[in-house]
Amino acid sequence: MSSLVVRSERVVLPDGVRPAAIHVDDGRIVNIASHSNQVSGVRELDAGELFVLPGLVDTHVHMNDPGRAHWEGADHATRAAAAGGVTTVIDMPLNSVPATTAITALQEKQRALRDRCYVDVGFWGGVVPGNTAALEPLAGAGVLGFKCFLCPSGVQEFEHVTARDLREALPVIARLGLPLLAHAELPDRLVEPDDGDPRAHVTWLKTRPPEAEHAAIDLLVDLSAEYQAKIHVVHLASSGAVPSLRAARAGGVPITVETCPHYLVFAAEEIADGATPFKCAPPVRGSGNREQLWQALIDGDIDLIVTDHSPAPPGMKGVDDGNFLRAWGGIASLQVGLSAVWTAGRERGIAIERIAGWMCEAPARLAGLSGVKGSIAVGADADLILWDPDMRGVVNPSELHHRHPITPYAGLELSGGVRTTLLRGEIVYKDGQLMPGVYGRMIGTRS
Repeated sequence: MSSLVVRSERVVLPDGVRPAAIHVDDGRIVNIASHSNQVSGVRELDAGELFVLPGLVDTHVHMNDPGRAHWEGADHATRAAAAGGVTTVIDMPLNSVPATTAITALQEKQRALRDRCYVDVGFWGGVVPGNTAALEPLAGAGVLGFKCFLCPSGVQEFEHVTARDLREALPVIARLGLPLLAHAELPDRLVEPDDGDPRAHVTWLKTRPPEAEHAAIDLLVDLSAEYQAKIHVVHLASSGAVPSLRAARAGGVPITVETCPHYLVFAAEEIADGATPFKCAPPVRGSGNREQLWQALIDGDIDLIVTDHSPAPPGMKGVDDGNFLRAWGGIASLQVGLSAVWTAGRERGIAIERIAGWMCEAPARLAGLSGVKGSIAVGADADLILWDPDMRGVVNPSELHHRHPITPYAGLELSGGVRTTLLRGEIVYKDGQLMPGVYGRMIGTRS
């Protein structure tokens, strides 16, 4: 029995793009029929020749809530997500206060976010020095995995870990069968700023050399192999780490890796002096590196693309003085990530189904949500987006739902746009407007 049928000439399914009619009941996909299949007495949504994609799953988002909601907040982040076709957000354990490193902090976050999310939200727990005893209780309370930093995180309540700390935590994490996400830069490979112009991106770039990533990833490969623990490298910026990752995976090491839209769209030499909205860590590197990241995606050496949405207020982002060394390192892109990747990918001949694999299926797999999120399949949640590949527009900060619409994408012309977003069969965004009501649920948590 269906209560809704979504019909399109171009439905992005796990086995390719074809005409289909998606039958939805009680928020789940119950049948995928031929395009001409007719059912009486149900609501119909005819997408014509728009692509119908699975809702995106973004496993790298900093909502900063509770404690730093003035940086973003769950309501702003999830509205931006809905407008950008992201139907599932997995929130990082920082920069909320308290950090999600104990079950009490998770419960506080649950209470703070209840009835404020416009899309579904899950949580990563945190690994910090001395909290190994908290990991199993966090898993029992529903976190989908854990996150750590190998270098200072930028906030004092989320300390970075050493190899010794990881050797204490990884046996527990491996036994739980959950992934450990790691910010991969080693502090002893970072470089103190020189006397270069602090408004120049290259001055910041020099402080975070590729070798800091490479050394950290080599350590993570060794630890993943030693403990047979699922380790996931977040926001890979340096393509120079790809060969060692490829070799490790070929040898059976259970390590995965992501990159982000900003590393695939921008290049260091194109960043103007004082343009601190581009600051992130690891930093955006050169155009040759960008093309090698694209090739690694195509070759299957990089698994997924997520935004690492990490906004901050204008004063922290240094929009007045343009000082890269003082500005907060984080890029706001949750609402525009799919358009950015589609624009750059289309220029390189990449089909929409590959992008869906990187931004829907693979992130769902990382979070343990395959079969529920990230694909158009019988039994999955009816999280769908109607995607117009030919829509074009210039990113206008006034149209972004981020609390602080400071983004390096401002003024950039992008292709492709979300016409409609459905969350479990309910329209939450359509033609530039968010629908009334809050439909998001918290995933995995035991309230």
